Amino acid sequence: MDKEYLIKKWLKETLTDAEKQAFEKLDDAFLNRYIIDSAKYFKASHAHKMDDFNTLKAQYKSSEKAVKKINWINPFLKIASIIVVALGVYFTFFFNTTTIVETLASQKTRVELPDRSEVELNVLSSIEYNTRNWDKNRILTLNGEAYFKVAKGKTFDVKTSSGIVTVVGTQFNVKQRKDYFEVKCFEGIVKVVSDTIVRQLLAGDIYLILDGKFSNGKTLVASPKWTNNMSEFNAIPIKEVLSELERQYNIEVTFKNIDVNRLFTGGFPHDNLEEALIGITQPMNMTYVMSTSNLVIIHGE
Repeated sequence: MDKEYLIKKWLKETLTDAEKQAFEKLDDAFLNRYIIDSAKYFKASHAHKMDDFNTLKAQYKSSEKAVKKINWINPFLKIASIIVVALGVYFTFFFNTTTIVETLASQKTRVELPDRSEVELNVLSSIEYNTRNWDKNRILTLNGEAYFKVAKGKTFDVKTSSGIVTVVGTQFNVKQRKDYFEVKCFEGIVKVVSDTIVRQLLAGDIYLILDGKFSNGKTLVASPKWTNNMSEFNAIPIKEVLSELERQYNIEVTFKNIDVNRLFTGGFPHDNLEEALIGITQPMNMTYVMSTSNLVIIHGE
């Protein structure tokens, strides 16, 4: 049966049972199937136009003489191509050891690192780390807010877009949001570096950069309140409080006649939206309206 005829029908997937048997007996049937199966995992350029079979045939005929000169190494090329693909798969699966954990709005999670260190991830936050040689290279990238309980060992670095927190074994909380970077140390010693501002924190110390301005403070609590479903603020602009409310409840908050830089001290729960709104608005002499299930309008005086 004509080889070219079989290949055309095979490409169109119209082979009869008898033709399939004939195709399987072709000397390069395995290579043809391998090429087609492998091609499924590659995406062609949008600017590329596939030639039809007759065009490819003409191109093949014009270069047939040159191709025939290397026919003697075809078996080696087949083996080499299979080895290259196999190595690519091996390195992808066995050497890509990066782990990424993300949370959504109103979602929290707890992660145990390879050295038994623990990370509690607040809403709309993410961490990224590499498990390879973790005991010797404990580096983690944070976007958002997380509470760390670090097992003793080599230096442990938490990198954020606002600064780096370095510890050996301790408990601390890092919050990194837009124009907001805060580190609270609950146990042990923490070193914080952000631009030119370097501080060493002891248990109870707070490091805060808000809208580009640095300040320090103290906390008497043993762990961050958000891990117990409560957000707490001490002289923080109301705009930051409302942003956290949006993250915890996956809602949108708009406000009218409000000074967004007015400072708020207090907190709100994460499991009851109405109580949270009352806890924020009443101390500030504000009112609120729940326009829809996910839209809240807050009014000033």
